[in-house]
Amino acid sequence: MDATGPSPRRRLPAGRKADLAAYVEQAGEVTVGDLAEHFGVSIDTIRRDLDQLDREGVVIRTHGGAVSAADGQLKDRALDVRLRMQTEEKEKIARLAAGLIDDGAVVMLNAGTTTLALARALRNHRDLTIATNNLRIPAEISPSAFRDLYVFGGAVRAITQATTGPVAFTMTPGGPEVDIRCDLALIAVGAVDEAGYSTSNLGDAAMMSEMIQRAERTAILADSTKFGRRLFAQVAPLDRADHIVTDAPPPSTIAAALTQADVEVITP
Repeated sequence: MDATGPSPRRRLPAGRKADLAAYVEQAGEVTVGDLAEHFGVSIDTIRRDLDQLDREGVVIRTHGGAVSAADGQLKDRALDVRLRMQTEEKEKIARLAAGLIDDGAVVMLNAGTTTLALARALRNHRDLTIATNNLRIPAEISPSAFRDLYVFGGAVRAITQATTGPVAFTMTPGGPEVDIRCDLALIAVGAVDEAGYSTSNLGDAAMMSEMIQRAERTAILADSTKFGRRLFAQVAPLDRADHIVTDAPPPSTIAAALTQADVEVITP
């Protein structure tokens, strides 16, 4: 063995962790087994390294591996991954958004981890009527917060644990659709730029757009990492929302566009 420098299998932990972080960022998603084989160390060592990198916000731990925490990746991520991302920011947004909802209101919530945080933040509300395509909300929301809770039917997207389909209900199977309206639609989006709000899935975008159309008021929920991005499917232009609830002020160009569109920016 060359004594002038360490072999790849004997690198200092700090050096290995830096290389591991770079490898995960390049690959996007990896398993513990792949990393152990690539770096020539034990699975337990890789798990400890990933746990530390997760605590430092460099990667996001998943069951059996990790994904990159890089903001530039625009592909869909599974719900268990997104639940680990921007958790503090989402909790701040949820508390602010809950303040927009009056007891007894009729609200629509779309799919997403931010709306899940909002559902938990409604524990002190009462007599709400909630309609959602988010299959996790019935398990997350306090039973004392709502009078009626409805889940829209449609095809289930396993990656988001939500339905995609029409924003509609029927009184009887095969019967006519009931026209439904709400006081406030709270819509979590994947991206916000000067052109409007967007998401990565066409079916989700159509459903979110229809929720907005059926609402007296609309609040867009987006953490600050969503600003300055544009995803595949446009949900609505900026002026279709009344409020945007976020964890930090948006960049100046987007802030100016929101002001021009008469959208109130709500931050902590």
